[in-house]
Amino acid sequence: MSHFADEALAGVLPTLSETLTEVTQAHFDEFIAAARQLIAGAGSLQDLQQQRVTLTGKKSALTTWSKQLGKLEAEDKKSYGASLHEVRSAIQDALTEQQQALEVAALQAKLDAERIDITLPARGSDKGRLHPITMTTQRMQQFFVQAGFNVATGPEVEHDYYNFEALNIPSHHPARAMHDTFYFDAHYLLRTHTSPVQIRTMEAGEPPIRIICPGRVYRCDSDQTHSPMFHQLEGLMVSKSSTFAELKGLISEFLEAFFGKSLTVRFRPSFFPFTEPSAEVDILADNGKWLEVMGCGMVHPQVLKNCGIDPEEYTGFAFGMGIERFAMLYYGIDDLRLFFQNDVRFLKQFS
Repeated sequence: MSHFADEALAGVLPTLSETLTEVTQAHFDEFIAAARQLIAGAGSLQDLQQQRVTLTGKKSALTTWSKQLGKLEAEDKKSYGASLHEVRSAIQDALTEQQQALEVAALQAKLDAERIDITLPARGSDKGRLHPITMTTQRMQQFFVQAGFNVATGPEVEHDYYNFEALNIPSHHPARAMHDTFYFDAHYLLRTHTSPVQIRTMEAGEPPIRIICPGRVYRCDSDQTHSPMFHQLEGLMVSKSSTFAELKGLISEFLEAFFGKSLTVRFRPSFFPFTEPSAEVDILADNGKWLEVMGCGMVHPQVLKNCGIDPEEYTGFAFGMGIERFAMLYYGIDDLRLFFQNDVRFLKQFS
C-alpha cells in the first residue's frame, strides 16, 4: 500500500497506486467499501473526526488523486472525475450517517444517566398563597362592588394639586402638617392618601359617580401601628340625592359584613378639610371599649367646585380607611410591622 494510505485501511485494501490513471474502477469500489468499514468502526465523534482526516484530508489518497485531474486529457478527466466524485460522495454520506448515529447514541446515554424515576415520592413544595393585606383588600372590595361601586386607581407619584390643593388643603393650611409627606420637589410627591383618585375621577366624568379607590399610600411615620408605606381604601359617591343618612347606612352595613357579626357603630363629629360635615367611625369592641376604624363625611362644596361639579345640584359623600388597620382587627394582630417582614412562619397562617 502506498505512503498516503492509512494503516487502518491496510488490512482491507489492496495496494493502491499514487498515480490516478493506474487506479481501476474496481479499486475505487474496494476503496469505498473499505472506507465505509473504517467509518463504521468509529466508536466516538473524536474517532470519526480522525477517520474524516484520513479519508478526505490533505494527505489522503482521495486528495492526491484529485490533484492529478488537471493534468489528464479531456476524456480521462471526465471519466476519472466522475469516479472521484462518486468516491467522495459515498465517503461523505457514510461520515454523515455515522455522525448522526453517534450523536443519537450519546444523547440516549445522557438521557439514561439523567433519567428520573417517576415512581419515587415527589419532593415537598409549598403552594403560594395570598398575602393577608391582599385578602383583606379583596374582602373589602367585594362588598362595595356588590353595592354598585366601581374600582378606580391612580398614580402613586402625585402632583401637589391633586393631593392637597383640589382637596381644599392650600399650601398654608395647617392640615398639611399632619401628613408628613415625602416630596420629590416643590410640585411632586408620594401620595399621602388615595383621595387624588377621587379628584381625577370627578374631573374626568359626570355624576352620578360611585367609586372605591384602593391602593398604596406613603407617610413619613414608622412604629408598631404605623408604616411609611401602607394601604388605604377610600370611597366616593356623588349624585343629586346623596345624604349623610345614606352614608351611615352604607358604612354600618359594610362593617357588619366585613367582621361577620352585628356591631354597635357610632359616628363621632370630626374635621376633615375635604368633607363637611365630617365624622370618625367607631365600633364597640368585645372588651367594652370604642375602636376608631375610619373617617367619613359629606364632600365639601368647594371640592365639588374644584372638579367642575355644581354643589347646588349635586351632593356627595366620601369615606376612607386603612386596610392594615382592618386586617389587624380581623386577624387579631397587634403589630403592623409583621405584615411587611416577610416571615414565612407568620404568612403561612393565612391560607
